Amino acid sequence: MSAPVKETDFLKILNEELLSDNWGKVTKYTLDYRRRDGTWQRQTREVYDRGHGAACLLHNPETGCVLLTRQFRLPVWLTDGSAAFIEAPAGLLEGARPDERMRAELMEETGFEVSELEHLFDLQMSPGSITEVLSYFRGSYQERQRTGEGGGAESEGEDIEVLHVPLEEALLMVSDSRIRDAKTVILLQDLALRELQAAKD
Repeated sequence: MSAPVKETDFLKILNEELLSDNWGKVTKYTLDYRRRDGTWQRQTREVYDRGHGAACLLHNPETGCVLLTRQFRLPVWLTDGSAAFIEAPAGLLEGARPDERMRAELMEETGFEVSELEHLFDLQMSPGSITEVLSYFRGSYQERQRTGEGGGAESEGEDIEVLHVPLEEALLMVSDSRIRDAKTVILLQDLALRELQAAKD
């Protein structure tokens, strides 16, 4: 995705200050923004850029289960002290095509090798402060497609537990806050709507 120009009819970027350039970049912007009433307002914003990513929910039509992961997430622990967090497999693109990267993440995190994935949509994850766009996928899996152990990359500090959860139970886990990950909720609700529509047809 190309970077926007520095000035438009509604926006003038006056200054960019790089605050951090470690795992991702944090940049402080000073800008003039033209409001809807035509007046200009000086604003300051900090933007975090760590690249774009992909997420996928796999569903086993034979068992009715979805494939989820459970792992430690430091930001979650800092927020509420949770030792583990349940979510759909996901990862950063790091220059790869979203579908290619997603297949690699599925293999790395869950041990399942899946050839066919359906691209659902691309969503801005946290538009107030983060540039990340996440590509969402869905697919099906069967036990015979397990070709590895999964668990993530130890060199990256990953220690991932693979979960096979019935879809109905996963939806209940959203209701009672056992699942609190936004991308996972979106994927579960999308699948539930598709299953409901299929039952009607």
